[in-house]
Amino acid sequence: MNNILAVIISDPIYYVISGFLAVFVLFGIFLMSKVEKAKLGNLISGFAVLSGVVVSLIKYNVLPIWIIYLAIFIGAIFGLIITFKTKMIQMPQLIALLNSLGGLASAIVGAYALLGIATDLTVFSTSTAMIALIIGGLTFAGSIIAAAKLHNIIRQRPITLKGHHVWTISLFFLALVVVVLHFLLVLNPIITLVLLTVLSLSFGILFTLHIGGADMPIVISLLNSLSGVAGAISGLAISDILLVSIGGIVGASGLLLTQIMCRAMNRRLLDILFAKPAAKVTPQVEPETTLTAGELSTHEKADYQAIFNAAKEVIIVPGYGMAVAQAQHLVKETADLLKENGSRVRFAIHPVAGRMPGHMNVLLAEVDIDYDELFEMDDLNEDFINTDLVIVVGANDVINPAAKTDVGTPLYGMPILNVDQAKEVFIFNFDLKPGYSGVPNPLYKKEQGVHLFLGDAADTLKNFLSELKKDIT
Repeated sequence: MNNILAVIISDPIYYVISGFLAVFVLFGIFLMSKVEKAKLGNLISGFAVLSGVVVSLIKYNVLPIWIIYLAIFIGAIFGLIITFKTKMIQMPQLIALLNSLGGLASAIVGAYALLGIATDLTVFSTSTAMIALIIGGLTFAGSIIAAAKLHNIIRQRPITLKGHHVWTISLFFLALVVVVLHFLLVLNPIITLVLLTVLSLSFGILFTLHIGGADMPIVISLLNSLSGVAGAISGLAISDILLVSIGGIVGASGLLLTQIMCRAMNRRLLDILFAKPAAKVTPQVEPETTLTAGELSTHEKADYQAIFNAAKEVIIVPGYGMAVAQAQHLVKETADLLKENGSRVRFAIHPVAGRMPGHMNVLLAEVDIDYDELFEMDDLNEDFINTDLVIVVGANDVINPAAKTDVGTPLYGMPILNVDQAKEVFIFNFDLKPGYSGVPNPLYKKEQGVHLFLGDAADTLKNFLSELKKDIT
């Protein structure tokens, strides 16, 4: 029966099926760009990938090999456990971990191809196998380090070795040298495999260690792209059109997202990849403050309650601090209270507000905030000047107006949310310290229209809402 199925799926039929599955994956990604249809798009793409696995098992007559099904079963169990145990706040490190597995799988395929186990040894298959091994290895190692940083196992600030820039570039070119020497000196495949594995893993570790938390959204997107590229190239090594097409789609979409993230942060990809540090900023001493959690900088309690109740146009700006404090439920409660007062409430989502693209959207969706209330920066930035009240929860760099004026700082030129143009601003941040960029925020010193609630966002928002409800009752 297995052989009959394998014969039925001939090469032409396999190519046609692969084409249809690639189209389904693309259609799913297209739907993911629309928030209200993202879940459906994810299901369609996931089903297409699952179908690809089934078709491949039949095509290559893998059905009798029971150990593969045991591995699939074990993997499915682990996947289900991860699904139910992972919190939304932990999604960035989970994505990084999954990227690492994609890179590892591609590296293994490349290794098998290099040793002549998975395909016939030709110049093309050997070359692509080595490239897949390099990209897969650095993706695996880099993603593991990224996940460790995001989970605070390793400190999130950049870790730089002496001559870091030279080391990263040297490792990259040494890997290319090994590829050339493999053909010129006819190196033993095992020696080439060991050398490329060590070099690619070392490069992945070094370049990710050097990247700080502020650049992590770009790194997550880049590693996602590299996992797809590695998959596509490993597909070339074993002449599998389905793996090439799906890997190419993942690689291309990840690269586009990486470019969007770079523009949103005013960073060049090559500077990040080859460990070129951002421009340094001269440390500035912030003024002493006697504010405690829940206190305000410029208004008495009666004033901010009146501002809150009178605001008709309101924009809420969530940031990574909201995710850390797990304050999204309180943000939802704040939005509901504003709506009861007759306010129009919208959420401004900066592309790099979290630790991965779409992080804020996921957290807000978790508490059933309407998709229609979520707006990207470009769609809402011109409306701040006509906004009665902006409520900032755990955001700093993405609202820092110094990005428009402080030439030579890491933040200069980065597109920000125009919060400083609003009539009134409530800021629920932990303290007055600069964000990851290290650039002090002049918004905190503004004497009129800015009200600071310092402390853990969950505590300050809870106290704020409690005081408001007392007045209502």
